[in-house]
Amino acid sequence: MADKINAAVIGYGGMGGWHADRIRKMKKFNLAGIYDIKPERNTIAEEKGIHAFASLEELLADESIEVVTIATYNDVHKEIAIKAMEAGKNVISEKPVTLSVTDLDEMIAASERTGKLFTVHQNRRWDSDYLTAKKIYDGGILGKTFRIESRVQGSRGIPGDWRGIKQYGGGMVLDWGVHLLDQALTMNDGNKLVSVYATLTNITNYECDDGFYATLTFENGLEYFVEVTTNNFINLPLWYILGENGTAAIDDWDQNGKIVMVEDWENRDAVPVLAGQGLTKTMAPRTDDSIKEFPLPKQHGEWTEYYENIYDVIRNGAGQIVTHRQMRRCLSLIEAIFESAATKQVIPLSL
Repeated sequence: MADKINAAVIGYGGMGGWHADRIRKMKKFNLAGIYDIKPERNTIAEEKGIHAFASLEELLADESIEVVTIATYNDVHKEIAIKAMEAGKNVISEKPVTLSVTDLDEMIAASERTGKLFTVHQNRRWDSDYLTAKKIYDGGILGKTFRIESRVQGSRGIPGDWRGIKQYGGGMVLDWGVHLLDQALTMNDGNKLVSVYATLTNITNYECDDGFYATLTFENGLEYFVEVTTNNFINLPLWYILGENGTAAIDDWDQNGKIVMVEDWENRDAVPVLAGQGLTKTMAPRTDDSIKEFPLPKQHGEWTEYYENIYDVIRNGAGQIVTHRQMRRCLSLIEAIFESAATKQVIPLSL
């Protein structure tokens, strides 16, 4: 393709390598090279046939490079992004885009000043399980949805690298949390967030959070619960969605799960059942003739749409998918989560 975009990756660790490998396979992009502060990472790239720049300055001075993807430690995203935009590069930052709204505002100002694209890599907007949950919610399949639970649960603690170190922007709120929070806000893009209450966990790591629980309340009354834990040994469903006419469960990333809907609201009679040391009619299971089970309306996401959009923004003047407003909304929520956990209070919002 004659009009390919030359791209470079800054930071060649796990995510940097992931970006580099995929850019090399894209028809509309060419990987011009990478740079990492660790010489051994540059050597690994060169062994794969990828050009490694000798310094960040050399990379930014290369006028053929139009886009840089920043995949460094979280605490240096801001510094590198602003340098890159001032050097005439369009910028994709790995998530979290930076560590504070104040820093983000400086990055947005640099984008507006230089006229360069600046966005963040929110790849999990294309996760198939999320798109299926969004389909259920947007389509009103369960009737009025009053609660959504979104979670990821692991049992290995925080990875033993910079992700467990506070000064580098470690912790699960800024790791997995930013993904699930972005999904929550994107699913409710026209629905104002009015409050959040959150608690953090420090079970395997005392320097920064190794998990968190957050309850988001939206203007339409929806309660949206987000959970990230790293010390669970029996996993709950990724998604549990409650509506006035039914419930949906998406168990895992392979989209195992189901929807159960009420068939006959008038069929309310129930035979009392023994519950522990007493009888209950309220909690007696519904009879088969009053409910019906349905398969999930499975969706499939294509992550390549993210870079396709980057190409269209640069070449065709399209609007970027992950906008400055969305980035600021998500980071404002993250700051409120930390405030809520520290003060043990519900934080009112207008996001």
